[in-house]
Amino acid sequence: MKPSVASTIDQYIGQFPASVRRRLQEVRELVRGLVPEAEERISYRMPCFYLHGVLVYFAAHTGHIGFYPTPSGISAFRNELAAYECSKGAVQFPLDTPLPAGLIRKIVRFRRAENVARAAAGSTESSRKPSRRRST
Repeated sequence: MKPSVASTIDQYIGQFPASVRRRLQEVRELVRGLVPEAEERISYRMPCFYLHGVLVYFAAHTGHIGFYPTPSGISAFRNELAAYECSKGAVQFPLDTPLPAGLIRKIVRFRRAENVARAAAGSTESSRKPSRRRST
């Protein structure tokens, strides 16, 4: 599934078949229910929730919903995610099986706590990037 460029999550979800829209909306509602203060964005052409940095991304693909809780979200739940295809920062939830809502909730809570703690410590994702200084 190759989506067109959307500027809102509603536009993104609206371009897919009904069965996929339901799955995308389910992920959106799970995240929104846990982190209502998070800002919805489109980033890297995918829906994104943002609170003191990226919480999670999600996207529709052929055969699965991609869920991107950053590498920390994957590593913290590695054992529980063992039944799914995973990479360093992503997990694939097949379209032909129910979404693991409980696991998604755990991951989102973890990511929220991580971002809130980082913000309280005075750090944001952008401030963690090393500066590029020219040597003199």
